[in-house]
Amino acid sequence: MPGNSFGTFFKITTWGESHGRGIGVVIDGCPSKIPLDEEIIQSMLDKRRPGKFAASTKRKEPDRAIIMSGAFEGMTTGTPVMIMIENKDADSKAYEPLADLFRPGHGDITYMAKYGIRDWRGGGRASARETAARVAAGAVAAAILKKENIKIYAYTVELGGVKAKARDFDEVGRNIFFCPDADAAKKMEKRVLDVKKRGDSIGGIVEIVVKGAGPGLGEPVFDKLDADLAKGLMSIGAVKGIEIGAGFDAAKKLGSENNDPITPDGFLTNNAGGILAGISNGDEIVVRVAVKPIPSISIEQQTIDGSKAQRTLSIKGRHDIAAIPRINVVCESMVAIVLADHLLRQNAVSLT
Repeated sequence: MPGNSFGTFFKITTWGESHGRGIGVVIDGCPSKIPLDEEIIQSMLDKRRPGKFAASTKRKEPDRAIIMSGAFEGMTTGTPVMIMIENKDADSKAYEPLADLFRPGHGDITYMAKYGIRDWRGGGRASARETAARVAAGAVAAAILKKENIKIYAYTVELGGVKAKARDFDEVGRNIFFCPDADAAKKMEKRVLDVKKRGDSIGGIVEIVVKGAGPGLGEPVFDKLDADLAKGLMSIGAVKGIEIGAGFDAAKKLGSENNDPITPDGFLTNNAGGILAGISNGDEIVVRVAVKPIPSISIEQQTIDGSKAQRTLSIKGRHDIAAIPRINVVCESMVAIVLADHLLRQNAVSLT
């Protein structure tokens, strides 16, 4: 299946299915002498591990990272890094009644159209379970960025129509939704519980901010930094939209309002989101992604079976109510992977 790899200098290839024996990633191009051990990876994986939130699936995977190659005595060796995560709590029984049905909102019908076969156990390769491999790779990318004092923050600014008004970054780690607004976080929790009772699901918006990325990252013309960020984030299954800086609001502004004035001390505003002409300008990089509602819901829906006969279904089993907050670290990881790739590419352009 082509399309399993991402990146140029820092290149990742993920593998595995939701209900297979495990999932993982191979990273090629990771420099040597980057501090790396399983606990560094684990600290990232724990942020997306299921079973921790009211909105989360009851599937309880330990998600223990196993470094199979590419590291020795706590340092990368410069050879390919392979990380494996075993599936310990997969239960395919709930999917057996759905084996011949196409679930609305899922990739069942498109996978069948493309390949003529699909793994119906939890969605197989199309499952959000695949994102654990990305998070493992993101931990390695973050270790590279740490040496350059580049930090990435991902937090919830909207969930189920509840919007965060405040941006108190100290608050992000204090609530289960990673929301920078304490009052909004309380409303989000109530919203999730209400939707859960109805057997439905909700979507939201995650904002990602990068601090410390210097100017010069990005490759004109087709490998612009914002283009690669968009591709990386849009490759996450639940993401349906992306904004950088002012985003769609830029379309409503005058040029005099949207341009960021430049002073000897830097930019006065950041409508560009830290990127100009596809290259980082040294300001904070600001990205927002729109996350769709989880398609697996217990409310009865119309569909068809493999013979195109009209059917109805109600999806049982263990499913998230919202991809947020577990998707936040996936977004953070994809941004880290893109930045690590472009940092290494820039180092090849200039050693100064």
